Amino acid sequence: MLIVFLYASYSDLQGRLLLSLCYHCAPLYDRCCFSDDNNIPFDDCDAGELPPAMADSALTATLTQRLADRILILDGGMGTMLQNAQLSEEDFRGERFSDWPSDLKGNNDLLALTCPDLVARIHRDYLEAGADIIETNTFNSTQLSQSDYGMETLVVELNRESARLAREVCDAVAAETGVPRYVAGVLGPTSRTASLSPDVNDPAKRNVTFDELRENYYEAAEALIAGGADLIMIETIFDTLNAKAAIYALEELFDDRGERLPVMISGTITDASGRTLSGQTTEAFWNSVRHAQPLSVGLNCALGAEELRPYLEELSTKADTFVSAHPNAGLPNEFGEYDQTPEEMSDIVSEFASSGLVNIIGGCCGSTPEHIRAIADSVRDMAPRVIPERSRACRLSGLEPFNIEADSLFVNVGERTNVTGSARFKRLIVEEDFTTALEVALEQVENGAQVIDINMDEGMLESKEAMERFLNLIAGEPDIARVPIMIDSSKWEIIEAGLKCVQGKAVVNSISLKEGEAAFREQATKCRRFGAAIVVMAFDEEGQADTFARKTEICQRAYRLLVDEIGFPAEDIIFDPNILPSPRGSKSTTITRSTLSRRPSGFATTCPTPWYLAVFPTCRSRSVATTRCAKRFTRRFFITPFARALPWASSTRANSRFMTIFPPSCAKPSKTWCSTAAAMAPNDCWILPINIKAMAAARPRKKTLSGAAGRSISVSSMRW
Repeated sequence: MLIVFLYASYSDLQGRLLLSLCYHCAPLYDRCCFSDDNNIPFDDCDAGELPPAMADSALTATLTQRLADRILILDGGMGTMLQNAQLSEEDFRGERFSDWPSDLKGNNDLLALTCPDLVARIHRDYLEAGADIIETNTFNSTQLSQSDYGMETLVVELNRESARLAREVCDAVAAETGVPRYVAGVLGPTSRTASLSPDVNDPAKRNVTFDELRENYYEAAEALIAGGADLIMIETIFDTLNAKAAIYALEELFDDRGERLPVMISGTITDASGRTLSGQTTEAFWNSVRHAQPLSVGLNCALGAEELRPYLEELSTKADTFVSAHPNAGLPNEFGEYDQTPEEMSDIVSEFASSGLVNIIGGCCGSTPEHIRAIADSVRDMAPRVIPERSRACRLSGLEPFNIEADSLFVNVGERTNVTGSARFKRLIVEEDFTTALEVALEQVENGAQVIDINMDEGMLESKEAMERFLNLIAGEPDIARVPIMIDSSKWEIIEAGLKCVQGKAVVNSISLKEGEAAFREQATKCRRFGAAIVVMAFDEEGQADTFARKTEICQRAYRLLVDEIGFPAEDIIFDPNILPSPRGSKSTTITRSTLSRRPSGFATTCPTPWYLAVFPTCRSRSVATTRCAKRFTRRFFITPFARALPWASSTRANSRFMTIFPPSCAKPSKTWCSTAAAMAPNDCWILPINIKAMAAARPRKKTLSGAAGRSISVSSMRW
């Protein structure tokens, strides 16, 4: 059911807003039957499966089957073994770089060119110890990381040669043993962070941009694949925004190649807080990178196996894909060395396997071929983790996860951080008083907002720069950044700029077919690469939808493009059918009752899973009369326990601004809705029902109610 309440006069639409995202009541795994008349099937697809945007490599199916059959073994620390070799500056330089102007000792990735035999020997040692997957020696093979040595121009060669070395050794050992071995091309985190400021005096400052990271990762991944990598591993992720840039680059590369390689993603929990360096919890991290559709997701580095276990267990229950772990060999001692023996590490790690937590296991810092051999022996006969079945849901994240499921309670989206709807916020942004503007955002969260909407569309602003600065500032405020962000703009370049600043899974508000299918596909594809949910407005090339048939046609068309062609998750689609009555407006803009009398069953059968959007503008008055009547009306049509959870404005919260998400379990239509609404509605209340058959014969009536202070509230005749 989609209902719009409009409290206040038409001239006071800058008042408090509530938006309702109504989750569709259809079963989440219904068949999807598109039809021009809701009877004749247009096309069939399984709503529970996402059509891939491109073909998976044949290796994906092979690895999936092997991971379902047994636990695969990942190799151990390359850096540990190179350090154990005690190489000199001359060893790192070799003959080729003997005259290089800067020190090269410590640039381990360079050894693929100057000491290839040593790197190949380490790969073979791990494979002979039982590793099924070995990682390329490319942890720092990006221009950003190699700039420390002035070797940016060598990045392509470093990645290609490292992958070639690993490929040759893998093929040789596979031929000797008859057991397939695989090369994981490694993309490291770089030496920069996109979510954190390097300057404590300027929290909005960044030393790297999303686009710089994306270009770095694209270049490295392309060379890794050219060198023979079977799959790509984005590992040691301490800043999720860096990882999202890597995912975006991979999606671009896979599109360019026309083939998708398997992807492994591994984050790093930095300490006992259970968060990444950029502040995300384990589940929030997974929600943020889940759009990559990885072969596996896991955790590595920073912690030993024992310390890593609780976070691995959480990830194992949340991730609907395979799970990996390659912890350190304990915690470093006062000299930075790792003392955990192979036997000690294998005892801990084998418990991961016996508890059904992992599908892939290996080692990170401090681990050696002896550690990997002990681990491989200890888990050889243990069953792999079974991927849990999770319900389809809109899984958002800030620093913390936020999942919207079919049975969720009301969800509030704070809208006071919107220059088009808040005069105060607009003034603060125009005056560049971002400190106070952050207080507005914090107040929204403290008052119950579970998502915050940010809009900078104002003619007096450099909107793109304002959006970037405000989002960067929010990233440094954990009390605000813990909730997901809704990036709101009518200009795509501002939305895109905002998405490049958010490490969590955001919501884009909005895109439409107004500029044609080509632009719609491009924008939706980019949103998919960013991992964002989207609001889709009922606009097309002919303009705004103003009839039932037009709304249904546009929404079905958008749904087909998104789900069937682009592979967009249906649960991340929010339709805005542009249902807004025009009180005392012209006849040309007034929605007629006949338009709304038909029940939009087409949405139920043709677009399973998406949410729907409605607008709730209200006045700024601190009077509780309007609130009381609205509450009585809503409780009349929604199940009482859920209605009680709705954060109705009070005298202390009248200036809060919210959108509200309504789950399907809340809907309870009434046959006598109109007479009840007329009796309960306050003055200038316009009620727009969408899903109630009785509405066709209903006629609003003018009635009076006793207000909060004994006043009589007049109800004007309603126009639809």
